Amino acid sequence: MSGASAQETTGATADLSAVIVAWNTRDLLLACLASLEREAARAGLALETIVVDNASTDGTAAAVRAAFPGVRLLAQRENRGFAAASNLGIRATGGRAVLLLNPDTELQPGSLGALWRALHAMPHVGLVGALLLNPDGSLQSAGYRFPGLAQQVLDFFPLHPRLAGSRLNGRFSSGDGRTPFAVDHPLGACMLLRREAIDEVGPLDEGYFMYSEEIDWCRRLKAAGWTILTAPAARVVHHGGRSTGQVSRAMLVELHRSRARYFRRHNPRVLGPSAWLARAAARRDPLRAEALREAARLYREAAEVDG
Repeated sequence: MSGASAQETTGATADLSAVIVAWNTRDLLLACLASLEREAARAGLALETIVVDNASTDGTAAAVRAAFPGVRLLAQRENRGFAAASNLGIRATGGRAVLLLNPDTELQPGSLGALWRALHAMPHVGLVGALLLNPDGSLQSAGYRFPGLAQQVLDFFPLHPRLAGSRLNGRFSSGDGRTPFAVDHPLGACMLLRREAIDEVGPLDEGYFMYSEEIDWCRRLKAAGWTILTAPAARVVHHGGRSTGQVSRAMLVELHRSRARYFRRHNPRVLGPSAWLARAAARRDPLRAEALREAARLYREAAEVDG
């Protein structure tokens, strides 16, 4: 493999195509891009990088052009959402594998090489996620089981934090910290995909504006026979929610809009109970009551469509 940097590599010669969708995360994005280029050089991977800017107002586009002139910038006039913007970036790539990376992540030393080795360890591996860490180094996410009613209950009515991070809530531990292991899906902040897997199952479903699109994608990948792994040796700091936290109540509604779409497609029995849980949560949480009542409406309508 060549050691070419993003500035020297085109899609036709890239081993790896990185796609980053950004919205008002300028400084975090610049740190992310720097870590990506360092790790690509460390792993000896020829890299192309595409940033899709979803109409940021914080100078993101100008900052990327100034600091990373070799990065291909696709600046949008409106916020198209994560799935549509990711698909736009993926269509512009030419690498043998595609890395979807959030702008609020930083790749730690050796992480990209560990992802690459796990993806190419066996031909049936289609997607590999990283071990995500909080900024203080604590574990954020090692992977998940596909969501169901138990996760909905714990989300609407959170109990002890140990339950939230347990297998009951669909969470995986980090295993031995080195050996890749199978999961249903990773968090979408860092996912490395084999090009053939994307070609077989198609792009992300753009019906998801934000949230759950990676879960739906992984469901389709597994249905097509691809294995999904977490590579715990690939450690990535995820600052988490820096874009969505800017409009948190609106994003709460978007979260449940996406979940309703996911459950209607993959697990419709959860829709009715989810509507009841959202209504009950609204009665107990006056600060979020309006958003939770809207969530209940979304689940109810999805159940009626399914029925």
